[in-house]
Formats: sequence, C-alpha cells, structure tokens
Amino acid sequence: MARRPLPRILSSGTASITRGREIARTAADSATDVLHPLITVVRGLRLLAVAGRRNWVATPKERRGPKLLLVAACLLAAALVPFGPILALVTVMGAAAWKGRERTPARTGPDESETARLRSLYEALVPYFSTADDPEPLFAHGGDWTKAFDGYAFDRDGRLTRLRIAYPAYFTDGEAAARSRIEQLLHTKSGRGREYRFDWDEEANRLDVAVLDALPATIAAQRFVTAPGETVLGFTDPDAVSRTVPVRDGDATVDASPVLWRTGGRSTEPHLLAVGQPGGGTTTLVRSIALQALQSGDVIVIDGSGTGEYAAFTGRDGVLAVESGPGGALATLEWAAHETERRLITANRARQSGHPVPDDIRRPLWILLDRPGVLGHLAAADGRPDPQELLRVPLRHGRAAQVTVVVAEQFDAVDTLTETVLSHTRARAVLGPASREQIAALLGAEPRTTPPPEVPPGRGYVRLGAGPVLRLQVPATPDPYDDATSDAHRQAVLGLLPGRHTPAEAAWGADEEGPTTEQVPVGVEAASRQGDVIPVEAMTDGAGVPGPPAKAQPAGAES
Repeated sequence: MARRPLPRILSSGTASITRGREIARTAADSATDVLHPLITVVRGLRLLAVAGRRNWVATPKERRGPKLLLVAACLLAAALVPFGPILALVTVMGAAAWKGRERTPARTGPDESETARLRSLYEALVPYFSTADDPEPLFAHGGDWTKAFDGYAFDRDGRLTRLRIAYPAYFTDGEAAARSRIEQLLHTKSGRGREYRFDWDEEANRLDVAVLDALPATIAAQRFVTAPGETVLGFTDPDAVSRTVPVRDGDATVDASPVLWRTGGRSTEPHLLAVGQPGGGTTTLVRSIALQALQSGDVIVIDGSGTGEYAAFTGRDGVLAVESGPGGALATLEWAAHETERRLITANRARQSGHPVPDDIRRPLWILLDRPGVLGHLAAADGRPDPQELLRVPLRHGRAAQVTVVVAEQFDAVDTLTETVLSHTRARAVLGPASREQIAALLGAEPRTTPPPEVPPGRGYVRLGAGPVLRLQVPATPDPYDDATSDAHRQAVLGLLPGRHTPAEAAWGADEEGPTTEQVPVGVEAASRQGDVIPVEAMTDGAGVPGPPAKAQPAGAES
C-alpha cells in the first residue's frame, strides 16, 4: 500500500511554527523584564493583603474596633498632611516591592552530592551496626539512611561538619575497641586532615560527631588572671571548661578557655608529669609554669638535658637554683627534701601552739625537673644514686608543705621514671605527636578527639586526676636566648622574668658575652666533683635550718 503524503501545512509549515514559537517566547521574556517591577509590586500587595487578613482574623473581636479606629486616624492624618496621599502611596508601594522581592529559597535538605556522601557513610556503617538476627535492622544495605542520621551539617565545600547517628541498642558501645573502630571509620570516611570529637550517649544510643576548630597557637606568655594557687597550663575548647580569661592574642584582647591546674593544700593533683616527643613542647610547658610560679613562690630548676634552655632563669629573684649536672642536682634535691621536712615540722609546731603558720612556710616552693632520665643515666655512670629517689619526700608530703613537683620527660625515656614519680603525678600532659595508645597509657583514658593533622609546639592533651581528657595548647614560651625566637616572644618572656639578685649583673644583650652567673662555692663544687653527697649542714644557715641552695652554674656549664 502506498503511503499517503502529509498535509501541506504539516510538511512545509514546521519551520514557520518553530519560528513563531521563538518569537512568542522572546516577546514574553521581554515583557517579563519590562513588567518585572510591576509584577514585584503586585506580588507584594497580594502578600500584604494576605498578611493583613491573617492579622485581622487573629485579632479578638473586642479589639477590632480600636484597631479600625487607629487605621482610620492614620488615613485621616495622611489625607490632611500636605502631600500626604502621595507619601502614603509611595510608602505602600515601597513596602509591597520589599515584600514581593525574589528571595533565595531556603535549603530544606542535602543536595545530590551531600546525599551521596551520607548514603556512602551509611553503607559503610552497616557491617558494624547490624546483625543477621535483627528483624527490623536500623542499618541494612540499601536501607533508609534518614532513620539513622538524626542531624547533619555541611560546610561550603560539601564536607561533613556535624553528624548525629542513632545506633541499635545491642551495639557494644561500652567497649573501647568497638568505639575505636567506629571512630576510625568515621574519621576516614568524613575526610582526613581535620580533628573530630566523638560524644557517645550510651543511654540514648546516640553518637555525635563534630569537627573541631584548631586551638589558638598565637597566644604568648603573659600575666594571666588567676586566683592564688592556680596555674594556666594552656588553653582548650570553649565548651570543655566553664571559665574564660582575657588574654592578649597579638594586638587584640580575646577571651580564651584555660586549663587551670590548682596546687596547694587543697589540691587533689598536687604534682604534674608532662611527656612528649622531642620538640613537642614539654620544655615550653615547664618554662611557662616557672614564669607563673615566680609571681608568688620560689623555683628550683633542674635541666637534665644540659642544653641551657633555662639559662634565662639563672640569678633571678625567686630562683633558688638552676642545675644541669648530676652533682648539683643531687645536692639541690637533697636540700629540697630536707626543706619539705622542715616545713612540715614547723607547720605542725605552729598549729599545736595555736600560732599562724610562718610566711616562709606558706610561700610555695616549685621543683621543676626536666629530663630526669638523662640525669639518672649520668649519675649511674658516676656511681651516684638516681636523683628521682630524692623526690620521694616532696612527692609524698609536698601538698601539706606547699611544695609542688613538675617532671617533664620524653617518650623514649618513660621507662626510666620511678614508681614514686608515676604514682604521685596524677596531673598528666602529653604533648607533640602521639598515638591513641600512647595517650591512653599515660593519661589513663583515650581522648574523645582524633589526633590533629599538624601538631604545633605545645599542642597535646591533658588530664587532671580522674577528669576528662582535654585538648591543650601551651602558651608560646620559647627560650629568650635562642636566636630562632622572635622579638615579640623574647620580649614577652623577658618581661615576665623577675630582676637579678645583684644590680651589677647585666641583662642579656648588653654585651656579647651573654648573661653573667654566680660561681659555685668551693666546698660544694669539690664535693660535687668527687661524687659525695653534700651534708645538710653545708646548706644551712648555721642554726640547723636549711637555707636556699648555693647558686650553681648555668645549664650546660657542668660536664
């Protein structure tokens, strides 16, 4: 059968119809552009009318009369004022134009890329949050992810910043290993290079995941607003502590959240242990504590590394000794042990007689010991006892005698710490890069956050006694005599140091020879070289009461 040809209007008029449609569409678009202000005003008038009607319906009947009277008075005033009708018309048109403007529609859910990311994360959690015996599994392959994710938020790059997960009740959230597997998976799937905090709510079977901002590393050493007996170890997240202090961050003053360590007679964690990697910031933490302790107490600094990190403290008011050799360290720590006993005896006698405790007993004494493992090795090579053994009395009875001990060591020498040091230093800090296992072994609990991608000096974790594990950023307190220290940090540290013992001694930078130091007495120096323990009488004032230890050579001067 032969095909019948199409009608002429369908075969030859297709181009004309298409051209006509394009002309009509162009004309409509042009008219819309021209009439866009009018369309906006009309839309606004309609919205105003709807809002007015809604307001009128919501008004009680007994209040409609006064409202009508108020509207009539406004119309009468507009009619009587010169150019009033025109101004009223302009006002109404302006309000209508503002009301009818085009607004960006608010997002009511994730877009396609965000939905794909959430679905992928849901599928990755299925093997951990599901079992074959569950009749109604919350997590199943190809299941509805909206039932498991209660809340979520994304940043501008489409990466997760907050997520709340509902998991089944049979998941073993009480086991640290099970929680660690989930946290590692979420850290990997949500994006590396950021710090995440995981809050487990075992009672409600909820897991909150949040991305944390980096802690401020630009806060330098300064006078902090603290009460007596409080020491600022560093700064942490704002929601981790309930207190803020004003600090100078560059040229601005901001409120920061400090980690306060309370010492003294009422402290539950009177001594501190800081452990970290080389360059992690343990020496910076000890130096920061020393600057704060010198405000109202005396300080003994023992530098086991012998690199001169504490040379700026030599000869300062309140600094009783700065030692770096095993001989001087043994003599100083023996004096500290006898001083602790003297304080206990004097305070006990004063209380029994009904008199107040003398001021010299109430003045805090700080023993700062950096790298004791090196000193122990040198002492063992010379046939001397380990200096840590002399910390037994200050560690056990230091709280009642106002004596505080701070020990800083590196990870590779943690096994050299004695049992006395480990058992009495309940305030712990871990600085520098460290694994979760190392942090848990030293702090007694794993942190709720993932390790940071970049670890600046002084960055780590801290735990005071049985409290939570907090993130920590130590204030920038470098060695002011180091050539790599910036001028701002050098002036900040030097401004906090007290004056010299004698006015004849010059400050650093007055000449090319560096800071001047006092010489060790001949008797103490000879005893140190021979390896003998200096008797208590040699360090007393002559009346049987121990006086401050003799001034030693600066760190690194003794071989």
